[in-house]
Amino acid sequence: MCGIIGCAGRGDSTLDTLLHGLSKLEYRGYDSAGVALSDDDLTVRRKAGKLDALETSLGADPLQNGSGSVSDNPVGIGHTRWSTHGPPTDGNAHPHRDCTGRVAVIHNGIIENYQELRDELAASGHEFESDTDTEVVPHLIETALDSGMAPEEAVRDSIDRLEGAYAICVVIAGVDQVFAARNDSPLVLGVSDDAYFFASDVPAFREFTDKVIYLDDGEFAVINQNGYRVTDSNGAVVEKTVNTIEWDPEETGKSGYDHYMLKEIHEQPRALRQCLQGRVDELAGEVILEELGDVNPDAVQFVACGTSYHAALYGAQLFRSIGIPAQAYIASEYATSVPPIDDDLVIGVTQSGETADTLSALREARRRGAKTMAVTNVVGSTAARECDEALYIRAGPEIGVAATKTFASQLVTLALLSLWIDGEEDNRDVIAGFRDLASNVQAILDDTNARKIAEEYHDSDAYFFIGRGLHHPVALEGALKFKEISYEHAEGFPAGELKHGPLALVTDNTPVFAVVTGEGEQARKTIGNVKEVEARDAPVIAVTDGQSDVERYADHVLEIPESTPRTAAVLANVQLQLVSYYAAAQLGRPIDKPRNLAKSVTVE
Repeated sequence: MCGIIGCAGRGDSTLDTLLHGLSKLEYRGYDSAGVALSDDDLTVRRKAGKLDALETSLGADPLQNGSGSVSDNPVGIGHTRWSTHGPPTDGNAHPHRDCTGRVAVIHNGIIENYQELRDELAASGHEFESDTDTEVVPHLIETALDSGMAPEEAVRDSIDRLEGAYAICVVIAGVDQVFAARNDSPLVLGVSDDAYFFASDVPAFREFTDKVIYLDDGEFAVINQNGYRVTDSNGAVVEKTVNTIEWDPEETGKSGYDHYMLKEIHEQPRALRQCLQGRVDELAGEVILEELGDVNPDAVQFVACGTSYHAALYGAQLFRSIGIPAQAYIASEYATSVPPIDDDLVIGVTQSGETADTLSALREARRRGAKTMAVTNVVGSTAARECDEALYIRAGPEIGVAATKTFASQLVTLALLSLWIDGEEDNRDVIAGFRDLASNVQAILDDTNARKIAEEYHDSDAYFFIGRGLHHPVALEGALKFKEISYEHAEGFPAGELKHGPLALVTDNTPVFAVVTGEGEQARKTIGNVKEVEARDAPVIAVTDGQSDVERYADHVLEIPESTPRTAAVLANVQLQLVSYYAAAQLGRPIDKPRNLAKSVTVE
């Protein structure tokens, strides 16, 4: 959600560096973009719409200062905005300036006391040009500068007055530095031999360096062409660890695919191998999670949002199956209505490790004395650093807003965690089921008929997804994927719930996707639910491994290989991802950047 890039030391390539960084942050979701360069003067350009609108604007009217050009070595900041305060307009786009035009600020997050500050500033003569909360920041800095404060002191003093979540970058005319601070919103610092960067996520500067520093809440940082400095809220220098990013910048490209989402669906076999590598010993029947300490919970509470919440539902079922009470909670509800915790382990499932609602839930759990664990994809993320334990899903970088390979890796990681905590010797057969998982996913990718089914039903009134047991979270996820990238109405249900209300919506133009695997009681009961919708003339698409006779009642079949119940859920999900992708493609939707959505939701 929103994207930040700042740089110093890139010389006359500064503007190109900012634009490149913004292009790598488009996946986060945004509706306007802007840049600012600072040397003796400050020059700003911002535009509503996508990045190409800004680039077109710059082509027609290049950035230049009052003397008609920009120096050979400016500092700069850039931003992509996801609207919270005010609609997506040129005036609401970042960077925002003060009255004098010498201060420019970009900001992710929400400043909760902005109205109070704005009223105070307006009463003292400041004029505002936007609807945003961010605009109070440059005016606060302007006031501090006018009082005689030095630039860094003025920025610090202004940030100290803010309440809420923020990652902020500031440039000031005549100052060859970029100032930055974070609180409850991600911000990283990139370090190369001759240049330094700020960004909301590593891909923004990965092409220029693989060295990164993860800033913590309350820290303040400064970069210029000669180096960087990180201090705490009191101004004391903080020695930070410089981490090395292991993935190659080419991993964030499309590699010839039409969309990142399709590429990442096809990357799932590799992602799953990475997830499993070194963690399963099939001969011994053991799961090995060396990164974890002593974890032996009496009960587990999962907190998560969106796709990660569906993974949490799956994980909670697995924990209950080994005799450990477990419940999955929507993080935004948990944070404001916390259930009794006692000695429960609280597990936050978050792809980015920066999801604001999940972080709030984890912090509230810790405040109440709970032990916490992050199940996340991002090494060094806020959740990973703040929790007592961190378990990485190892999916690799995911750019598409709609989570695909990270969901599959979350499911497998949670399955491994439940087996590791269980520690029973009779898990050998279950562990063996992971051996063929990656190749089974590849078989689906090679032979799927999802495109044909998506094309046949692309003009339906609505789409229902049903499943029982471990397939219920898969049904919910299938519906979420479908609605978020196709913009069509889709709902997921426990299969048995259709008859308790939703069946009233079933017609001959509402396809029902039913996940049915195995031949046990759950499969038989789900087939009964399939017959119920078939009797109402609804088309049925069965996602099945062929062990039941659901094909007899289905209009179409999406086949998956035979597997264990745990891995069948992963395989069924791949078919539903492909259906969603091809349906959205048939409708011409912007698949990688669905409207109103963001990859990492860093506001509550």
